[in-house]
Amino acid sequence: MNGIPPLDFEVPILELEAKIEELKRMDILTGESSLNAINKLQNRLKTAKAEIYGKLTPSQKVQVARHPNRPYTMDYISHIFTDFFELHGDRAFGDDQAIVGGIAKLDGEPVMVIGHQKGRNTKENIARCFGMANPEGYRKAVRLFKIAETFNRPLITFVDTPGAYPGIGAEERGQAEAIAGALFEMAQLKIPMITFIIGEGGSGGALGIAMGNRVIMLEHSIYAVISPEGCASILWNDPSFADKAADALKLTATDLIKFGIIDEIFIV
Repeated sequence: MNGIPPLDFEVPILELEAKIEELKRMDILTGESSLNAINKLQNRLKTAKAEIYGKLTPSQKVQVARHPNRPYTMDYISHIFTDFFELHGDRAFGDDQAIVGGIAKLDGEPVMVIGHQKGRNTKENIARCFGMANPEGYRKAVRLFKIAETFNRPLITFVDTPGAYPGIGAEERGQAEAIAGALFEMAQLKIPMITFIIGEGGSGGALGIAMGNRVIMLEHSIYAVISPEGCASILWNDPSFADKAADALKLTATDLIKFGIIDEIFIV
């Protein structure tokens, strides 16, 4: 877990995994086989995962969606695509590291890939602004949209952000206009575009790269107009009502596919 405390509902799963690893280590040390015991524990582990993750509440899914051990955009790029070449900058202000993108190949076919990128530690998160893009991030995305269309490359986007960066500098540089501009450009694209919600899909910050012809969510990701904490602060003037807000927002993949907001759920 890389020193990260487990989520409360994950404790039974982690305990079973620890027992399995202990039995495997004993086999290596003693040369004796505990294969039957290991198989039984592995079956129990499979059942426990199905039961626990099949009954998560919306607020628990929020926790899973935000888990720092989840794969991020660059992890998906490294495992799915080949020949990835990152493109930088918006040609106006700077290079926003909260949004990454570039040309790549998918099964040998040339594509354009864009996504939010969070950091794995404090230093990376500061550099990438915790995956919250500034205006230059959305303007970089627009630049890549246009390159993709020019060269007729399908566009694939990965969404994972709490929202657009709300700082004063971002507002001064036209945050709302930058997101609106990205929406305008996506609406006019003639190339196919597929969007994956891989973690958090928060507000306009998510929508700025999410207007795909098909929108697909991972099973335990979230997608909403505002975070549960922000919603609770507005409606009840108290962020401690975040669990109640998560229920009301209908932000899970199961809810959103019923409303026709997304097209498909990936279960992994």
